[in-house]
Amino acid sequence: MQSAKILEGKKAVVAELNEKIKNSVSGVLVDYRGLTVEQDTKLRAEMRKAGVEYKVIKNTLIRFALNDTGLEALDAHLENPTAIAISADDAVAPAKIITEFASKNEALEIKGGYLEGQVMNVAEIEELGKIPPKDVLIAKVLGGLNAPLSSLAILLNQIAEKKAAEETAE
Repeated sequence: MQSAKILEGKKAVVAELNEKIKNSVSGVLVDYRGLTVEQDTKLRAEMRKAGVEYKVIKNTLIRFALNDTGLEALDAHLENPTAIAISADDAVAPAKIITEFASKNEALEIKGGYLEGQVMNVAEIEELGKIPPKDVLIAKVLGGLNAPLSSLAILLNQIAEKKAAEETAE
């Protein structure tokens, strides 16, 4: 039988993970077996830079946390070693980093994930990973809004010049 101290430690890990999942917008489960130390270090650095928390946690502990947050459908993916990438701010970051990394490193296998409380399969995570970063999307929207305004400004300027030319001709 497990000692009370070990059991309390595990309960604390589950409670912490549970809280992080509840406060996150997205998360991705991966099987990291086969990654070299160098590859894993690079992946962790990319995650940190993007503000994504990436941890290796025992499947049973992840299972308890997922069940407490209504994501029990991910239980089926909790075989073999599992790491979880969680983001509290950027819904796309975990999927983007992991899909890009997995495309270059076959050892990293995407298992499943969630977005705002909804379970996602591997194909959905890969699609989410293809979405451009938030700042690029904002720039595209602003560029799209700016183009008609620029055209309108040019048109108004041409009308004003034409009127000015007609007034001086009279």
